[in-house]
Amino acid sequence: MRAFLTRIAKGSLKTDIEKEHLPLLEELIREQIVKETGDGIVVLDAKYRAATLDVLPSGTAFAELIGAKGRDLLIPPEHLHGAKNGDYVIVRRLFGKAGRPSAKVVKVVQPAFVYAIGYIKRTESGLEPFHVKTDLPMELESDISDLGEHTVFQVDNRTSKITRILGNLLDPAVDEKISLAIFDKREPFSEEAETEARAWGDEVDATLYPDRTDLRHLPFCTIDPVDAKDFDDAIYWDAKKSVLYVAIADVSHYVTHECAIDKEARQRGFSIYFPHKSIPMLPRSLSENICSLKPDVDRLAFVCRLELDPETLEVKRHTFFEAIIRSKRRYDYDEIDRYLQEGFADAPEKDRETLQFIFPLKSVTDRLRRKRLEKGYDFRSTEVRMRLDEEGNLVETRLEESTPSHALIEDCMLLANKAAAEHFDVGIFRIHEPPTPERIEKLVDELGKIGIYAETPEEDFHALVLELQEEARRKGVEPYVDQLIIQTQKQAAYSHENVGHFGLGFERYTHFTSPIRRYSDLTLHRLLKAILSHDEKKRDYLLRNIEPLCIKISELEREATRVEWDFMARKYARWADANRDATLHAVVVETAQIPAATTDRFPLGMRIFCDKSDLLLFDRIEAKTNIVHLAQAKIFTIVEKATHLLEEEEK
Repeated sequence: MRAFLTRIAKGSLKTDIEKEHLPLLEELIREQIVKETGDGIVVLDAKYRAATLDVLPSGTAFAELIGAKGRDLLIPPEHLHGAKNGDYVIVRRLFGKAGRPSAKVVKVVQPAFVYAIGYIKRTESGLEPFHVKTDLPMELESDISDLGEHTVFQVDNRTSKITRILGNLLDPAVDEKISLAIFDKREPFSEEAETEARAWGDEVDATLYPDRTDLRHLPFCTIDPVDAKDFDDAIYWDAKKSVLYVAIADVSHYVTHECAIDKEARQRGFSIYFPHKSIPMLPRSLSENICSLKPDVDRLAFVCRLELDPETLEVKRHTFFEAIIRSKRRYDYDEIDRYLQEGFADAPEKDRETLQFIFPLKSVTDRLRRKRLEKGYDFRSTEVRMRLDEEGNLVETRLEESTPSHALIEDCMLLANKAAAEHFDVGIFRIHEPPTPERIEKLVDELGKIGIYAETPEEDFHALVLELQEEARRKGVEPYVDQLIIQTQKQAAYSHENVGHFGLGFERYTHFTSPIRRYSDLTLHRLLKAILSHDEKKRDYLLRNIEPLCIKISELEREATRVEWDFMARKYARWADANRDATLHAVVVETAQIPAATTDRFPLGMRIFCDKSDLLLFDRIEAKTNIVHLAQAKIFTIVEKATHLLEEEEK
């Protein structure tokens, strides 16, 4: 919705408005909130503004403007007209009053959450509906007399009616449905999209693509997680010429603009990854088959060829072109790590051709990494991986850390992404803004309270981070300090305008390397091809719509991440509920009114809330489960023992 409101706030061709928003647009035109100009432009009337609402506890609200510059507008409680916190609204400016500019809500165009998830809970009054996320009573227009205790359902907030039954709260299988339904995500594709995808078949006939560069003689390989099924990227390093080839699945060849697959991919934005399965952005017959750079089969690729200076490792020149490749080997990270550690003297014959370039390439990427970290940052990156049993219960957790093979692939992809960003001044950039002085000051203050100090001035954030990391490393708390530093920074996003990538230390950056799982990369491929082929009509169309698209995919990225987190939280809650006698070992990571800690033994990464309010940051605690809210996926504990990590290190 933010993307649509941005369009009408700034003015857009009516033909560029997405089909799903046309009924709302016509309604706004009838109400004379939006006007049509003679040249086909639709734009908000000057009296109105599009906004989201930030409602204070007092009832007063502020309208945060969308697609327009200016201060937030003050909205008194009597002018909210039923609008709630987070809602997308149209407001009308109020004039004639002194003080802060004010407005009144004239239309709620979309509630903050279109759908809510509820469940049936037994109370003193009988069976009643409650919100899953807040555990507050829910008002429904639907009859619930036939629904049993623990029934979970989805509600349309616009009508307060139940739209579908999801299952039973006590059944682990319902977790996936809840996490997806909260953000209105779904797994099945339309039959039209599936039919389009299947029509491409399973094989690439190279004779149909005489204009593509034939790179099938080069020993490309892919390196991915062991359980990966879709292979976006393949690499080859020509050590003699210092040339790196980064071949990316040519998804834009198969997914044309506004086809059925494209429409669904644009609504999904990203693939979603659960411990037991993925919810792909593209139908599996594309993402795991004809698009995927599988070994020993011909595949279409969009290739970035980078020629490096062997002395400085600067990119002397780069080119992007359409090609056909045949990957020689599909590796997982563990395999490459073993080869890098032990050598490939005992490797099978089929691996020797690819491994011969992996070792010299690793030396190159190590140098590139050291050079990059002169401006960028190196944080300890760990992700918790879960394993579930057949019933969907948590049975294992492990930390997946960045290894030499991860670093090798990462720096190859970074080079290609940087090169892609050189081709436009307005487009689709991956941006990361620097932290505000207030956040930096808060970080330094929090760490200073527990004895981690830095002499570096706060103005030199890069040097300050390096000093804090060194002090944390010396005291054995580096992973926890890294997480605090990451939280200090702003969230990366997509933007039509370039402001650089602070975390990587890059002046220009974009996402080119994962079009199977990110719509941003698919869009970038289309833009690059339009630029390289001098297709001005296609280029102008893409750029005309790029700002609202960047807004939309940034929102979709956050939603996809929150779906994954919500699902993991539900699995943790079920485990805690079933293992109430287990002693939980955790480290305090937040010292708010109710301190929060993260477990550092099985189950790793579980977030728990503590009953003691006097806990310090980085206190190591032992706790027992007290209350588990399965619906909210929250775990409350009683702390039995607390010591500080820094005190443990001193001992």
